[in-house]
Formats: sequence, C-alpha cells, structure tokens
Amino acid sequence: MTLIARLKTTASTLGRTTLGAALGLGLFASVAGGLPSAAFAQDAAAPATAAAPRAVVPAAGQGPALWVVRDADSTIYLFGTVHVLRPDTAWGSPAVDAAFDASSEIWFEITNPDDQAAALPLIQQYGVSPNRPLSSILTADDLAKLDVAARSIGATAAQLDPMRPWLVALTLSVAPLAKAGYDANSGVEIVLRERAVAAGKPVRGLETMEGQLGILAGLSEETQIAFLRSTLEDFEQATVELDRLVAAWATGDTAAIEQIGVIPMMEASPEVYLALLAERNANWATQIETMLEGSGTIFIAVGAAHLVGAESVQKMLEDAGVDVQRVQP
Repeated sequence: MTLIARLKTTASTLGRTTLGAALGLGLFASVAGGLPSAAFAQDAAAPATAAAPRAVVPAAGQGPALWVVRDADSTIYLFGTVHVLRPDTAWGSPAVDAAFDASSEIWFEITNPDDQAAALPLIQQYGVSPNRPLSSILTADDLAKLDVAARSIGATAAQLDPMRPWLVALTLSVAPLAKAGYDANSGVEIVLRERAVAAGKPVRGLETMEGQLGILAGLSEETQIAFLRSTLEDFEQATVELDRLVAAWATGDTAAIEQIGVIPMMEASPEVYLALLAERNANWATQIETMLEGSGTIFIAVGAAHLVGAESVQKMLEDAGVDVQRVQP
C-alpha cells in the first residue's frame, strides 16, 4: 500500500471515532446538543425529573448483553449502552429490568449526560480556541469542504472557525444521525436515569463531564485534524455504520460490536483508542473492585464499546482475579 493510500485508509477509519463516541462517551449527545447550530439542539433532553419513565420496545431474542460480578456480599451488574438511539429502537429486556430493579444504586459514566446547561460552559472552555482558529491550521481545500458541511447544519465555516477540530468533527458527525432519526433524548442512559429518578434510586458517575471533555480536548492537534478531515470526506457514512452497531448491540452480538466499533479505532489511532477506551476501562475496573469491598447490589451502565474486546472492563476485572459472568436471558 502506498503512503497516500495508507493515509487515506487511516483517515477514513479514524472517522469511526464518532462510532466510538456513540458507544463509549457518556456526554456524546450533550456535546453535540450544546452547540448553537448542532444537529441535536432542538431535540436535547432536559434533566430528568420524577415524571413517569418511558416504556421501551422489547428486543427481539436475548436483547443487549448484560454481565454480573459477584462476591460474598456484593452484586454488580454491567450493562453496555448506546448513547443516542432512534425512539423506536427495540432494546427492552426482562433480564436488564430485573437487574435494574434489584439494584440500590445506579451508576453511569457521568451522572448528568443530558445537562446541557452544565455542558455548554465546559464546551466553550475546552472546545473553543480563538487564538488558533481552524483557518490557521487547515488547508484551503479543507476550509471549502468545511463550509459545505457546516451549511448542512445551518452554519458556515466562518462561524465554526474559533472551534477546536475535535468539536467541529463531532458536531458535523452527528448531524446526519439526527436527520436519520437518532435522538439524544432516546439514549439508553437518559431512559434509565428517568427510571432511577422515578424509583428514588441514587444516580452516581464513574467520571465527571469535565473529565470526559478533557479526554477529547487532550487529543493531539494532529489527531484532531485527522478526525475532522475524515468527517469532511464522508460524514454521511456515520449513519450506516451506527445502524450496524445498534443492530449488533440490540441482539447482544458483542463480537460484531468489537469488529465494527473498537478494532478499527485501535488500528487507526492508538492514541484515540487509549484515551477513549482502554485507559478509562482500567480506571473503572479499579473503581468496581473498590465497590466489591462494600455490600449490596449496583447497576452500572456504560457505553457498549467499554464491555467488548481484549481490554474491556470485564477482562481487566478477570485479570485482577474477579469473577465476571454474562447473564443468560
């Protein structure tokens, strides 16, 4: 493969960062929805209240995968999620419902994934860089493509110019998802958080919103630009790939999730893979080990990409001597 071909392949595959974010970054929808011209701005979820939780269409077959970690006096369920879904996506599961109902605490990646009032100032802090605008780091061809893509969300390249590449790439990537019916308010965490609030269950977070934004902002500028360029080349493809991922997730096909959403990211950019998945998985596995020192039943829902592959949360727990079993429907 020639150098040019290899670079094109890498850029195209790096576009899967969007898929990784949809399966592995709890504030995915808030980042997109917090922008004035972003695709999810009109459909953004308000913070959960004590209103009656929504019903979910029952999944065909076994439904999304669920795991359980146990010791003598503790039970911890691990459930993989997708952060944006179509409202009619079928993912309801008796096994998940039973695990959720039996748990006294509900944990997500962050406690408030739908709180755009909290997200917006952080997005401005980590995603805007007026002293190094896009026009100073992109080529003329890049800027022309950016303007075309920006107009698809009601903006212009000039309006996006002060933003950092990661934020523009993520914003443009989710635009076709919204057009295809994906809705931030239908993400799994939003639905489960409504249930938790209605049931009076405490909601806790493995990370903070600021910490998650810092992960994206901490990517090297080179990687951010590659992500943006791949988005500009073919950002409409994001819907096709996410459709495949959601279909695999809804049927509990963890091997397909790994093949579609995790391995391509690992191969294209070890930096992105480590930052979005592996390093965070290690942190969460340590937190779960600490939870096991206590007692009771806990339900943990995190992006499905964190629960597949050679460096999944479960694999790290098993390497530490913790027994992890997949729950059979």
